[in-house]
Amino acid sequence: MEELITQIMERLPAIDSGGRLVIGIDGMSRSGKTTLTAKLAEHYKRENIPAISFHLDDLIVERERRYWTGEEEWYEYYQLQWETDWLRDHFFKRLKIADELTLPFYDGEADRRENRKVALPESCIIIIEGVFLQRCEWRGYCDYVIYIDSSKQQRIEREAAIVQQNLAKFENRYWKAENHYLRSQKPQSHADFIVRN
Repeated sequence: MEELITQIMERLPAIDSGGRLVIGIDGMSRSGKTTLTAKLAEHYKRENIPAISFHLDDLIVERERRYWTGEEEWYEYYQLQWETDWLRDHFFKRLKIADELTLPFYDGEADRRENRKVALPESCIIIIEGVFLQRCEWRGYCDYVIYIDSSKQQRIEREAAIVQQNLAKFENRYWKAENHYLRSQKPQSHADFIVRN
């Protein structure tokens, strides 16, 4: 992992004095996005460089808005999981200019969202990780995008045993949405760096 972090650091654009660098980490579910985000954050902390990370899964909507809507399951996951346009306008577009963001963080146990304020240092590294990060609505707001490529089989093996038993959900919801994303958005071709995990 340290070698990978070194390779990424060598490729990242320089941060402007007093500016912000936005790094995106894209890839399918269980590909290793969260692990890489944590390692990058650790690296910056050791270097005394302010860094903040966001996980798109923290910004999803309530269950009733993304399950049992009458739409196909893959569509619910791809199109209804997030308020895509709202995030574009109130999150992505403001990353470089806002001193503070107010974001609706999702609480899975209570199945509700709660607005929280997040302060952004004047000069810092911002790491965003999430599936479908390079969808057309959000593309272009990251200065550098890393795509983690991991096989379906490896990713399913990283799921909990009880989750692995519900393959129908993967086939109807997750995999169809992933295939749509890969076909329509071609994320690997738009990424700056690809990690084969």
